[in-house]
Amino acid sequence: MQTVTRLFDFPYYQLEKHPLEKSLVTKYNGKWVPTSTQEYIDKANAFSRGLLQLGVKPNDKIALISTTNRTEWCISDIGILQVGAQNVPIYPTISEEDYEYILNHSEAKYCFVSCDEVLQKVLAISGNLKKLIDVYSFDQLDNCKNWTEVLDLGKDTSKQEEVEKRKADVSPNDLATLIYTSGTTGKPKGVMLSHNNIVSNVLSAQNRLPLEPGERVLSFLPICHIFERTFSYAYIYLCYEIYFGEGLDKISANVKEVKPSTMTVVPRLVEKVYDAIVAKGAELNGIKKKMFFWAVELGRKFEPYGANGWWYEKKLALARKLIFSKWQEALGGNLKMMASGSAALQPRLGHIFGAAGLPIMECYGLTETSPGISVSEIRNHGWKIGKVGRIMDGVEIKIAEDGEILCKGPNVMMGYYKDPEKTAEVMTGEYFHTGDIGEIDEDGFLQITDRKKEMFKTSGGKYVAPQLLENRFKQSNFIEQIMVVGEGEKMPAALIQPNFDFVREWGKRHGISLETNEEIVKNDKVIARLQDEVNLANEEFAKWEKVKQFRLTPDVWSIDGGHLTPTLKLRRKIIKEKYIDLYNDIYGH
Repeated sequence: MQTVTRLFDFPYYQLEKHPLEKSLVTKYNGKWVPTSTQEYIDKANAFSRGLLQLGVKPNDKIALISTTNRTEWCISDIGILQVGAQNVPIYPTISEEDYEYILNHSEAKYCFVSCDEVLQKVLAISGNLKKLIDVYSFDQLDNCKNWTEVLDLGKDTSKQEEVEKRKADVSPNDLATLIYTSGTTGKPKGVMLSHNNIVSNVLSAQNRLPLEPGERVLSFLPICHIFERTFSYAYIYLCYEIYFGEGLDKISANVKEVKPSTMTVVPRLVEKVYDAIVAKGAELNGIKKKMFFWAVELGRKFEPYGANGWWYEKKLALARKLIFSKWQEALGGNLKMMASGSAALQPRLGHIFGAAGLPIMECYGLTETSPGISVSEIRNHGWKIGKVGRIMDGVEIKIAEDGEILCKGPNVMMGYYKDPEKTAEVMTGEYFHTGDIGEIDEDGFLQITDRKKEMFKTSGGKYVAPQLLENRFKQSNFIEQIMVVGEGEKMPAALIQPNFDFVREWGKRHGISLETNEEIVKNDKVIARLQDEVNLANEEFAKWEKVKQFRLTPDVWSIDGGHLTPTLKLRRKIIKEKYIDLYNDIYGH
């Protein structure tokens, strides 16, 4: 049996162990089009041969930029790696300035884009790109070469011998990919990950996925991010059929069509799904409405493995039959679990979705750790709500004196590309400094309590952990986004983006006309109602942590608006700059 030591070994392993007719499936013109394992490998080899014809040498960098996950991305990825070159995946949503920086810093020779939208960004900066030779597109475009031209160049199979030689020359410890972190501050850093960094992570995580070969998964989180990418390699290794979603806006339709057994999610997405379900529940009347909210209340108390006793389980069985079965249906009806990463999941969502028979397994890691450090699993009592699972096999962690999580293992990056100084800042010997504060409980479960960088001291010298506060405040239906501020100030405060749709609905029920966002954030009754929500959330925190004041922002916080990173984390510095007048108003500056 093929042993996997390099990323391009995965499809060959699948071919030997359990070849699939539908290894990779993408929707084109409204129709799901499958690619078999054999076809996946054949096309990857043709792509490799085409790259040889283009003169691609070992260690050349090739950029992939796609607005959605798709079969072409996976074929190109394997094709690039087989010739000893490196894949530089780039977020499609970043600024032209960041595109220019990454393409120049990585010295990318070729760039493959998904569509016209991305092509326009690349063309706008093409005059400033020092090393880029050419751009190809996956979509058929009039003003750009198509990626099939590379496949056509590789039709001549006589070059396969050279591809095999190149493959043999690739060692597990060689650089495989440069992933530029979206960084909430400063220029993006190029994280160097070797084949072994990612392969070791996949092999360690595979035992925690409880599916059988041939089951379906839905992939829609950006594959340029290491979380989705490592999962996609695991899916290939475990012989699952991968269906690529059409984009975040089409998830609910895709889930119903594909009926996946699993998918990866980010907490923001789970929050949106939950809000949509609750909004539907609020529209019900009479006994149906009462039953719906009885089930939700019951769900809030859920604990895994029947920990609440037989009477709770009896009530839960009824709630699942009458209410939660509809939630399962809305998510395709086959979902056995979801894996969540990138940020902390609100525990109440962990409880409620667990109760609904849609368990969310929290994972933890960083781009620099390929990404997995710890993973939850349903089996082996490996699931505790509010914790991010047990440490993965082969990975070691220790908690520093200040509470920071340090990580050592085959998953830790080779370093930051062309930046030994930045690398030295985060490495102590073999240990990588995660920048996260955490603790391990008596059962070996890791809990993340905050980001070291984001914790701040008030002028009274008290530490405040903003993420803990923010996660509690976001449980309110009135609050869409919140950023707790107050570093060096006399008290914590918050900038809040209200849930505009919910507030409008609330206004209608109370005879308050709220047309624009501006009207909402200035309305005294809205502000008073939000103050009630803030007071309620504050009850759970110590005196010095309580949010004493807040201001509402009229904008929807978004990636395009610069408020959020591509993985939907808050860009704290930018948000503060955008609303500096509101900030100054709070603190009387």
